[in-house]
Amino acid sequence: MPMSPRHRLQRAWGLGLLLIVGIAAQALGAETSRQDCEKSYKPSTGQPGKDVVWVPTNDPLVTRMLEMARVGKSDLVYDLGAGDGKIAIAAAKQFGARAVGVEYNPEMAQLAQCFVRAEGVADKVKVIQGDIFETDFSAANVVTLYLLPELNLKLRPTLLKMKPGTRVVSHSFLMDDWRPDESSVSTDGSAYLWIVPADVSGKWTFKQQRGQDSFDVKLVQTFQKLSGKVGKGSDDVTNAEVRGNQVEMMFSEGDVHTRLKGELKGNRIEAQVTRNDSTSTYIGTRS
Repeated sequence: MPMSPRHRLQRAWGLGLLLIVGIAAQALGAETSRQDCEKSYKPSTGQPGKDVVWVPTNDPLVTRMLEMARVGKSDLVYDLGAGDGKIAIAAAKQFGARAVGVEYNPEMAQLAQCFVRAEGVADKVKVIQGDIFETDFSAANVVTLYLLPELNLKLRPTLLKMKPGTRVVSHSFLMDDWRPDESSVSTDGSAYLWIVPADVSGKWTFKQQRGQDSFDVKLVQTFQKLSGKVGKGSDDVTNAEVRGNQVEMMFSEGDVHTRLKGELKGNRIEAQVTRNDSTSTYIGTRS
């Protein structure tokens, strides 16, 4: 049966759409190597960016940074200032994580996304063009940085508001008086790790879960470091710090020597407390 003009138009439109899709698929399929990606744009070491010049992190240091952050399959890694996407790609290929790179330079971001496809990790990695100071990365478990000290410091308030336990790892540069939890220095370069601490400052009363013993501790917090006093006296808390939600401290009250290791859960700390040679569970509540 002859086709009506309407059917002929629909068929022509459908064939045209298939042709367009086919051409697009061929174009994407052609980007199978990093060399293909660099045909349209190839960055050079030292080229200027928005706030920093671009210098790629060497491969051994990328791996070491991700190892320090203990990246795993359940993690979401955000690389701030992603450049060509190297760290985000490594997080997926080597550690099985999901990753997002944030890169200000549109051409660099496009190159990085091409590299993502070339490396076969497009299901786990994306690189977006954006400003790291305007991007919401609060969902991240791990944040990686290769920025200048003043930019790290500018980001610091945002990082400290992230979920306790979030790992932050920086190539080369520190964060002023927020000292790292771990440092790694070798001929490949320097890497520094911070673990975002929970807020445990204030006055706490710890009560033995199955017993009558209790004690009060007033804690002062500076990043992950803690200081404070015990009870109503002048005994000092020592060896005290918070690592994510994990809290540790020691103190003495007369001949009673106490070691506490606990975890912040909501508004209380569940702790194993050793008083002299006896260990039991205590629950701490904050006034």
